[in-house]
Amino acid sequence: MSAPKTTAPHPSPARALTRRDAIRTGAATAASWFAAPHIIPASALGRAQSVAPSARINLGLIGQGNIMGSHRGAFLNNPRVQILAICDVDKAKRESAKAQVDAKYSGCVAYHEYEAVLARPDIDAVVIGTPDHWHASIAIAAMLAGKDVYVEKPMCLTIAESKKVREVARRTGRVLQVGSQQRSDPAFRKAAEMVRNGWIGQIKEAYTSIGDFPPPELFEPQPVPEGFDYDRWLGAAPFEPYHPERVSGSYGGGWRRSWDYGSRKHGDWGAHHYDIVQWALGMDETGPVEFVPKGYGGEPNQYHKYASGTKVVRNHPDMKGHMIRFIGEKGEVLVSRGNKLDTEPRDLAKRPLSSSDVRLYASDNHHNNWLDCILTRGRPIADVAVGHRTCEICLLSGIVERINRPVKWDPVKEEIVGDPEAAKWMDRPRRAPYALPS
Repeated sequence: MSAPKTTAPHPSPARALTRRDAIRTGAATAASWFAAPHIIPASALGRAQSVAPSARINLGLIGQGNIMGSHRGAFLNNPRVQILAICDVDKAKRESAKAQVDAKYSGCVAYHEYEAVLARPDIDAVVIGTPDHWHASIAIAAMLAGKDVYVEKPMCLTIAESKKVREVARRTGRVLQVGSQQRSDPAFRKAAEMVRNGWIGQIKEAYTSIGDFPPPELFEPQPVPEGFDYDRWLGAAPFEPYHPERVSGSYGGGWRRSWDYGSRKHGDWGAHHYDIVQWALGMDETGPVEFVPKGYGGEPNQYHKYASGTKVVRNHPDMKGHMIRFIGEKGEVLVSRGNKLDTEPRDLAKRPLSSSDVRLYASDNHHNNWLDCILTRGRPIADVAVGHRTCEICLLSGIVERINRPVKWDPVKEEIVGDPEAAKWMDRPRRAPYALPS
């Protein structure tokens, strides 16, 4: 895929969209002016320290677990937005989150049901920080209600859901940013640019360190705490008796251990690292062609493979202290969070891009990139199409792990090839009455 342009014509002052017009018109008007990703000067997008209330973007935050704590803190300190709504099925969590907002400014309301947030005409956009099995329903409902969306990774629980989210985003013209924030990290961008520009030659393999969770477990039933709507927390997932570990947002396990609510480590760290590999290889509009589980035919590690022959190996034992390791014909690129970037040969890391090199979409802040695009109606760095293709990799990796055999994948038709039983895993039954919005 060719690199996105870093500049694009801006509308003339006479035609400039107001904040509210830009947000409300979506694709109907603004898309004709902002058809491609681009960079706008910060001064033109209201990043001044003092922003008039009428120029702020009004947010609703849905799901008040651990990850939303980070988002909430960041947005509370961002003068470009105001949090007007908090939502969670746990009364204690929503009241605690509201208290944090109230300590900063007044006007925030706490809700039990996300539908009440979406019904408010003054809410411009929502941030979705629920467990994965709720992502699609809330994102689709939000976009149909005219809201822009920031949804945590992975974008969805099933491939069928992910396709639907992509379709609705394009049909409604809403801006959707997936929380794959490593794309807004300069070290990961530089690593991807070095790989994309062939500095280490053809990539033979890429190693990713995503870790492991304890296995899923059937817990002994416990009483549902007062103020916690457990049935709504489960949503479309199969009914299982309540246990605090089942609903825990702990990064060491909790609901992330269960296939009912996510794709385990593939959706946890895989959604970050597989995403960077996609970006570096120029595969944002396509994907791998084969997925092989650990242990099959004596394979020591799970992997997926692209048509080029490049293998992406999960949890390779030799990561050299990094999260992602690209191995090319002429060297290596290794990258991790904390601005850790190493190369072999070592001097590659200090080499600047030349005038002929591909420059990838640059974002220095994942939240602000989303807010910029809400105003310009441009596409964010982790747009719905990008999030969808990474989500497919996470979910297909989970499918082969569960069925314990390889699958072939057609990334053009987006179909599992020659295995009808495996293909059934591309969607899941939904518990009534939690149908997917349409």
